Amino acid sequence: MHVPLLTELQRFPTSGARAVASFAIDGVRWLAIPQLAADAPGTPEGINGGTSDTEVLLFRDGPDGFEPAGAMPAPGGEDVEVVELDGRLLLAVASIRTGSGPYDFATDSTIFEWDGAGFVPFQRVPSYAAKQWRHFLIDGVRYLALAQNHPAESRNPSSVLRWSGEQFEPFQELESAAGYNFAAFELDGAHYLAHADHVLPSRLYRWDGSRFAEHQELLTTGGGRAFLRFDQAGERYLAVARIDGDSLVLRWDGTRFAEHGVLPGGAGGREFALIKTADATYLLRVNFILGSPAEPQPDLASYVYRVDGGRAEIVEEFRTSGGTDVTVIHGGGDGAARLRVAVSNGLAPHPEPGATFGADTVIYGFDPSGHNSRGRA
Repeated sequence: MHVPLLTELQRFPTSGARAVASFAIDGVRWLAIPQLAADAPGTPEGINGGTSDTEVLLFRDGPDGFEPAGAMPAPGGEDVEVVELDGRLLLAVASIRTGSGPYDFATDSTIFEWDGAGFVPFQRVPSYAAKQWRHFLIDGVRYLALAQNHPAESRNPSSVLRWSGEQFEPFQELESAAGYNFAAFELDGAHYLAHADHVLPSRLYRWDGSRFAEHQELLTTGGGRAFLRFDQAGERYLAVARIDGDSLVLRWDGTRFAEHGVLPGGAGGREFALIKTADATYLLRVNFILGSPAEPQPDLASYVYRVDGGRAEIVEEFRTSGGTDVTVIHGGGDGAARLRVAVSNGLAPHPEPGATFGADTVIYGFDPSGHNSRGRA
């Protein structure tokens, strides 16, 4: 009998949810969920329409699961990045736009700080079609990378900001036409920054001691969405999600990443999460849409893979509706559900005029105990 890895524990309504960030305050687990848009009469239709008058929803863990715990004002929310800085807790929110059509993509992305009672604005960063933040350190210095996305513009670079001791300040621009995501990691003592782009090739940059220099192309075409670094049996791998073609697993050859395999499941890839147990490595992938923005197909299967030798096999499917993010939640819960997974869904299963963005965010318990070391029940 098949014993599922994922068991639904909880769901709550969200509107155009784009990400799930998990963090702890005084030992209690919280979630922050940015929302891109809401359906509203008189606003443009379609998955790029709606009103941008939205909030980042906050949830706090309790005996019966996550409960509403307020909201942060952040229009057109695309991402929340958690930054722990010298005992302070910051949440960096990426806002892609304001307005209800026509939209203004030149808007501030706000970094909030926990003041002991709630989150208050700490810094407003001028941005243009902001898509995602990524926090990382190099030699003890803190950076925030911001992917920016508006392919209709002739030049819309993504950017890297550096902590000055008081705030984050502009540091370096990176070429971009439709930036989606960043991943920062270290290999063999060198620091790397991967940038996903929908229009241009997705690129890997290497820190040369003073700035990021282009190292290689990870995808030679567009469609890039996200990355996930993992190690197995002494080898280093990078999974690359692609919306309009096969997602890939690349292997580090000591100098560069080279294609190692294809992730089964075809196009639609949006985000990844990794779960390692004593017996296996699992890669979770959420899918966004198939088809075009004009005629989207958001009701899709997303996947749990078991990875062995960098090769991935689908061992379970779960339904998503315009899936946008997947986040592993450690701690809390009860028994087998102590390891939980949050999945944000950004589109109604069958979008139609006036009903495009309503979709639940879902919390699952993850229990590998019914799967043996070969990854099968």
